[in-house]
Amino acid sequence: MDAIPIPVADPFSSASEIAEANLPLLTIEPSRGWVSLRLKELWTYRELLYFLTLREIKVRYKQTAFGAAWAVIQPLFTMLIFSLFFGRLAKMPSDGIPYPLFALTALIPWTFFANGITQSSSSLVTNSHLVSKVYFPRLIVPFSAIATGIVDVGISFILLLGMLAFYHKSLPINIVWLPPFFILTFLVALGAGLWLSALNVQYRDVRYAVPFLVQFWMYATPIAYPASLLHGQWRAVYGLNPMVGVADGFRWAILGAEPPRSEIVVSSVTAILILASGALYFRRMEKTFADLI
Repeated sequence: MDAIPIPVADPFSSASEIAEANLPLLTIEPSRGWVSLRLKELWTYRELLYFLTLREIKVRYKQTAFGAAWAVIQPLFTMLIFSLFFGRLAKMPSDGIPYPLFALTALIPWTFFANGITQSSSSLVTNSHLVSKVYFPRLIVPFSAIATGIVDVGISFILLLGMLAFYHKSLPINIVWLPPFFILTFLVALGAGLWLSALNVQYRDVRYAVPFLVQFWMYATPIAYPASLLHGQWRAVYGLNPMVGVADGFRWAILGAEPPRSEIVVSSVTAILILASGALYFRRMEKTFADLI
């Protein structure tokens, strides 16, 4: 079968010549001021999001000795360290739950969050060859960097099920609330990732601040200790850290621990504010990415 020639515009053709040839004319201009998020474009470029996410998953485990086992090794060894120093030596309370199980349940969403903002903060710089040469919604880049961690969550959840069987505990009916708490984790990671990735394009020393931020944020989150140590209005103030609602929510959904009350509302509002402000700042700075990167 003979190939059917498709008319393609000469890159040096004028707009009138393109119009006469009945070819579509697409003009790309830099955005001005505080622009809309143009979320419709994300759906239009959904295939690109899929392939970027798939590529990130393949790159993460390429030429590694343990492969996907790292999704289990990281929370497992952190749980062992916390259980030894906080659970056994410091005698940290765990709300009547075996301490290893208490720590692991919160470490699973935390590991996803920490890896997500670490990967997304450098995602634009890492993909500079795409950002500077091809047009597509730049929101896709940090989004795909965070989405790759969903695979790790699924693998590490198998470890959690094994721990539940070891301690002879079954999943409560509250488990139906686990997806909303995971979505909350994703939103917090995406909001922080948008802020950090946009800042990292302009200020390259952001990559040195991210590990410190992650470490500080972890100790400000009830992973190694219970949020029940705080009482009254301080619980609501503590909820300004959105990962507080995530950690308590996972423990309530999986272990049937104390339900999150005021802190989950505050954490959800804070997560939405971080996401909205991060997306707006990202879109405002998007027009400078190709020049600065």
